[in-house]
Amino acid sequence: MAARPSPAVQDYLKAIYRLEGDGDSVTTTQVAQSLGVTAPSVSNMLKKLEQLGYVEGGGRRGVRLTSEGRTSALDVVRLHRLVETFLADTLGMRWDEVHREAEILEHHVSEALAARIAESLGHPDRDPHGDPIPTEQGLVPDSPTSVSALWTLPEGATGRVSRCDDRDPELLRFLAEVGLVPDVAVEVLARAPFGGPLTVRVGGERRVDVPPDAARGVFVLGGR
Repeated sequence: MAARPSPAVQDYLKAIYRLEGDGDSVTTTQVAQSLGVTAPSVSNMLKKLEQLGYVEGGGRRGVRLTSEGRTSALDVVRLHRLVETFLADTLGMRWDEVHREAEILEHHVSEALAARIAESLGHPDRDPHGDPIPTEQGLVPDSPTSVSALWTLPEGATGRVSRCDDRDPELLRFLAEVGLVPDVAVEVLARAPFGGPLTVRVGGERRVDVPPDAARGVFVLGGR
């Protein structure tokens, strides 16, 4: 079995995977902002990743993961999301706590332990925030194509929350308080002028004012 990349390399591969989205190349600036490091540090690491065969491209056009890079990225993404699910479902940790802990533990969970965790959880295909969990074979569950950020939806739009951005604990605490969690029904009732909050009906009953930054971190299935 090939040696697992170092934790630093894993962090970069995971960040690039997340930034690629629909297949776009990823720039040095995007990676720097995502990881909170300097652009020169990113440039040096991207050169290393290219030498290791994990990325290709470079320069102004940005980089993309190679097949090997994607495989390694999906490995750490799988471990991260399985750990999040285990911490939430088995240990009862809040969903705003599990991301930070998984960032640490993902580098130390063996594939054998990951397989046991997945089995004990019933092989979940989504983590607590709604993100897909890759399989042991590196397959990613199909994501719905009609998912949009809540902030982009017009008045009258309806749908169900598909996933929520997991990187900001304060955001997750707010979303939990107002009930904007995966699978809940939502309806956009009004948009305040000049970039003000959205007024949303949550779960068919509760009316909630959602600030713009929070609405950008909630993704809704349907909704157009």
